[in-house]
Parts: sequence; structure tokens; C-alpha cells
Amino acid sequence: MNRRQFVSGLGAAGVALIQPAGMRAAAPTAPVAIAKCKSYGDEYLAATAKMFDQLGGLGRIVKGKTVTIKINLTGVENARQDYLPQGRTIWTHPRTVGTVIHLLDKAGARRIRVVEGAWMWPASLEEFMWKAGWDPELLLGAAPRVELVNTNLPYKGKQPYTRFPVPQGGLLFPAYDLSSVYAESDVLVSMNKIKEHGTAGVTLSIKNLFGITPTTIYGNKVPKDQPAPRPYAGRTDIGHMGNRQPPSSSLPEKDPGSPRQAGYRIPRIVADLAAAAPVSLALLDGIDTVAGAELPRPGTTVAISPGVLVAGLNAVNTDAVAMAVMGLDPMADRGKVPFETCDNTLRLAEELGVGTRDLGRIEVVGASIKDVVFRFRDYGGPRQRRLPGNRPAA
Repeated sequence: MNRRQFVSGLGAAGVALIQPAGMRAAAPTAPVAIAKCKSYGDEYLAATAKMFDQLGGLGRIVKGKTVTIKINLTGVENARQDYLPQGRTIWTHPRTVGTVIHLLDKAGARRIRVVEGAWMWPASLEEFMWKAGWDPELLLGAAPRVELVNTNLPYKGKQPYTRFPVPQGGLLFPAYDLSSVYAESDVLVSMNKIKEHGTAGVTLSIKNLFGITPTTIYGNKVPKDQPAPRPYAGRTDIGHMGNRQPPSSSLPEKDPGSPRQAGYRIPRIVADLAAAAPVSLALLDGIDTVAGAELPRPGTTVAISPGVLVAGLNAVNTDAVAMAVMGLDPMADRGKVPFETCDNTLRLAEELGVGTRDLGRIEVVGASIKDVVFRFRDYGGPRQRRLPGNRPAA
């Protein structure tokens, strides 16, 4: 039995009997590490290795296991903020991926897969990376037994997709049909930027899971009865707006009468996925990133350099600490910053028993929050105050 099966069984057997307040009090907690870091070379390697040691070491998590690294390559391959490389603004940085592959191999991982649902891309992840200016050979050569998988394509083999039930029956969908690469995984790693998000308020380690839903099933223009043979577009129709259901080969959403509003739907999909496919290791990059939104948006998004990393063994715990590092309150609810027009994904995941967002229950190791806090809402616009030089006020 792997970790996903255990968690799903546990949820079905007992968690559904607990009231939401009880779930919040009992939600799991694990240490979260913070490090100051200004660059993606040797400094990043040293800082990341130290954080992993502070969390108890990688070996006990990954030795002899198949490890799947979900990176974030959101949007199209040529999107740029201020003409900077995407790895310094909106995407997972390629050097961080290579470094983590090296550290996982050093810790004894049996097999390492780097995965992403490359948006609207009908070919391999390697080809998408080449088109975006990455050199995938640097990742493939960082350790033996490294594979790259575009999870928007049917997974090669007899079973392209595997059904992942959500503990307690799910918030929006009772189960999600995902690439079978996730079913073959023993350890799921989520690597993402620390960013704000126009729909979900923030995009951190669990929001990264929205991209594991294959657009051949949950994307626009999918057939009525079966998955599309290739991805055609994004997830707006089914995910954001709820204008239609997935193909009949997959389960429909629980309540077609629920709000057809992205700020309601996206947080619930992400919380469902965080419970159905739990993250074993979350690693968030705030060395260079953006404020204001998740993608380049003229007049709103601005490049910033907080110079911080956050890592943890529980994704909700990690995201709660990262929000505090951003100068945001993980306990905020809808209508409050940064969830002005959406529900708090962390709250929903907490109520599904994934992890606590209560900073008072989370042990922080390494640097303290107060020593690294970088208030994202001081940057970007038009609703936010933009400071000269993209640096915090003295």
C-alpha cells in the first residue's frame, strides 16, 4: 500500500465522521524550514541541502522509492516578465530542478520523474522545454534513471489514467482521473514559485497540483464520452467556470448546482487534489519571483527578489508559513487579503485533514519568519502600492 492509498483509506474510514472544527484541530503538522538565499548556484545547493537536513533528511523519505517532482511551467512557453527568463519570474527555475534531482539521487531515490502538464502542448515535455529555452539534458543528466513526463498526454502503457478518490467524498469532484505516472509514484514533490494568484489568492505548493489534472480530460474541447487523444486548450470550461462536465468516462462533479465561479471552484479542486494525491515534500522558491499575479499581466505583475526558500513535509503547513513570509495571513477567509474574491484553499485542505494552517501549531526551523518577511502586497498594481526599485520600504 502506497501513501496515497493509505491516506484515502484513512479518510474514508474515519475522517468523514469528524466535524470541521475537529478536523482543524486534528489536522497534521510537520516542521517547515526557511532559508535565506540570493542565487541559484552553489548557494542554492547548500541552502536546500541544509533545509532537507533540518527536516530530518531526505533518505528516510526517498531511499529506494520512485520520486515524482511536479514542477510549474504555467502558461505558454514564450511568456516573459520584463524580458527575464521564466525561471526568475513565473516558473520553477531549471537549476533548482537539477539540484533537487542530484540531492534525491544522493539520498538513494530509485527512480526520479520530472512531470508537468505542459499547457496546450501535444508532444513530449522535453520538446516543450527545448521550445521554452531550457536544456532538458541538464535534468536528464543530473542523476541516473531520470525521466521527463508531460502529464497532459495519455501515459504510455495499458492504463493511461488512474482514478484518485478524494477522502470524505471530495468538495467538488468525488475523484479525479490523473496520469498513471502519479499512481506509480511513492513520493510526490511539489516545486513552485512563491507567488500571488489572480483567482486563488496565492499559488504555492498545493495550488501547483491544479496542473496535475490532464487537459485531455479536464481541458476545453474534450470529447463527450472519452479523453481527447491530445490536449487542445486550458482548463477554463470545466475547472474555472463549470460550463460543462468531463467526458462520461470520468466522474462528474458532485453538485452541478454549486456556484459557477472560479473563486469557488478552483480552491475546492486544489484542496481535493491535495487530499487525493498528497505531497510528501514541498519546496518553494522565493529567490526571484513576481508580485501582483501568477503570470505577466501589464500594469499588475512586477518582478521581485525576496531571496528566500521555504520547504516542508506537509504541503499545507509549508504554504501557511510561505504566506506569512509573503506578509499574508493563512487564517484569512474569503473577502480578506489575499482572498478578496475566492475561498481560502488552505482552509479547505485543512478541513479535508491534509494539514494545519495554524502557525501556532507549526514548528519553523532555520531562519525565522520575521527575519525574511517580504510583503508582496507592497508591490505590483493597480490595487497595490509599487515601491521604487522593487524593494521593501526601510
